[in-house]
Amino acid sequence: KMSKEKIKLNSEKINKRESRIKVLKLGLLISTVFLIVIFFLLKVVYGQGPFTISLDQNFAKKSGIVIYDNSTVKEFRRILEAGKLEFMDNISIRWIPDNIDTEAEGAHNGNNYIAYTFFIENNGNENLTYWAELVIDDVIRDADEAVRIMVFRNGEKKIYAKRNSNGEPEPDTIPFYSDQYVYIEPRENFYPNDVDRYTIVVWVEGDDPDCINDIIGGEMKMHLEINEEHVQK
Repeated sequence: KMSKEKIKLNSEKINKRESRIKVLKLGLLISTVFLIVIFFLLKVVYGQGPFTISLDQNFAKKSGIVIYDNSTVKEFRRILEAGKLEFMDNISIRWIPDNIDTEAEGAHNGNNYIAYTFFIENNGNENLTYWAELVIDDVIRDADEAVRIMVFRNGEKKIYAKRNSNGEPEPDTIPFYSDQYVYIEPRENFYPNDVDRYTIVVWVEGDDPDCINDIIGGEMKMHLEINEEHVQK
């Protein structure tokens, strides 16, 4: 017959084993929940494509500001989305059409570049100022090292790029405002019935020395916020 001491010892072993199993199950549950949360966060971030434009809802209600991407139909929306590209190879700025700002409205992507034209209109009754903030949401594999963002506002062109490895601006570009923002810019004296036309063009510049094999497979997610004022985040 099994002694009381052996029965007690076996009982302790069983209890310890069951405790370890419970801890393991709890750990797996927590890990699963964490992965689900990460999945949905990434889906929110990347589900709308690499570039979107959003209008602050409270600002829109108070000011009468509207955004749209078709000047004929003028379908007002809070979020506009540029078209997606499944793959973007590096190109030269010389390959982008000279009339990229005026050739079309809405999404008019080309071979290896994203192009999107939209409008901001003051439908209110007051002169106002709005802030346009191009926010960098996420960067994978240092894709921002060779990305260029060309911004037209009412025909005026500016090209933005991350500083090179020596901390100097890339040729013929304006450096990113920070690691979080491409640019932050106020639009003053925006009178009733005024309309600003924007075209945003994004590509990977093949002439950039940082355009190397290490960034292959990289991604960069951005969105343009239209706000009443800039609040440093």
